[in-house]
Amino acid sequence: MHVDLQRLETEVTNALRGLDARNTQATPIGYPGKWSIQQIVEHLINTYRSSVPALEARVDKRSATRAKPSLRQLLGQFMITRLGRFPNGRVAPAAVAPTLPLTVQSGDELAQRVSAELQRLDAVTARGEHFFGDRRAVAHIVLGPLSMQQWRRFHLVHGLHHLKQIRGIRRDYGL
Repeated sequence: MHVDLQRLETEVTNALRGLDARNTQATPIGYPGKWSIQQIVEHLINTYRSSVPALEARVDKRSATRAKPSLRQLLGQFMITRLGRFPNGRVAPAAVAPTLPLTVQSGDELAQRVSAELQRLDAVTARGEHFFGDRRAVAHIVLGPLSMQQWRRFHLVHGLHHLKQIRGIRRDYGL
């Protein structure tokens, strides 16, 4: 597995370790409408599941997108993929928001699901890198066209952003 996705898998596993199914339903203290730990993980899984088909479609066609990034997209790409900073306060697109009802799962079960999805993401980005090298090949809904390495880096930075939230919830409840 690519080093960025391996790091993400390790960080997710560590953040969820030791949580039972009841613990994963915890939300930030004072913010009951915010996502629970499980909902945050479901959101991450949804982002991997929505990225893989888009990446696969381009890889299967062996044809990079012709889209050109706007200045705003270039700034977002730089902020996330180069500086490693994910903006706060963005509302997740509906397609990747967690849906209810959820089957309640433990931290270990959630980590296993994340691992399986990251393996799929790793396989398709490796294939894409073989065909496209470091060229921008597949457009992201917000950031515009990204290279395979930028896709991996996006998912790492996005995941670390949400893992901070999970660690905050754990700290709030002494989990």
